[in-house]
Amino acid sequence: MKHSKLQHRLRRKNRIRARVRGSAARPRLTVYRSLQQVTVQVIDDDAGKTLVAASTREAKAKPTVEGAKKLGTLVAKKAKDAKITTIVFDRNAYAYHGIVKALADAAREGGLKF
Repeated sequence: MKHSKLQHRLRRKNRIRARVRGSAARPRLTVYRSLQQVTVQVIDDDAGKTLVAASTREAKAKPTVEGAKKLGTLVAKKAKDAKITTIVFDRNAYAYHGIVKALADAAREGGLKF
């Protein structure tokens, strides 16, 4: 049986989510990419709540590497305002290069530790 591209991505996502879990002490920073925008959320999985959220639309940027850098600094600033300094990074089945890597590096430079 041939699996679709989406099924492969969802299997990768489930493998990652089995290992990565956010808590109140170290919430999970998750990334979602679409063709129109990139969205980032900082989630406390124990409480099931989103603590901080941002997107490239809010950062007034395009979903490119440069836009991901702006989004990374924005989410780091918002997280610091919410008194969050350490996180767990969830790449959400996307390869760790390009937009995802630029976002993670910008968040690190913004002061988040993962």
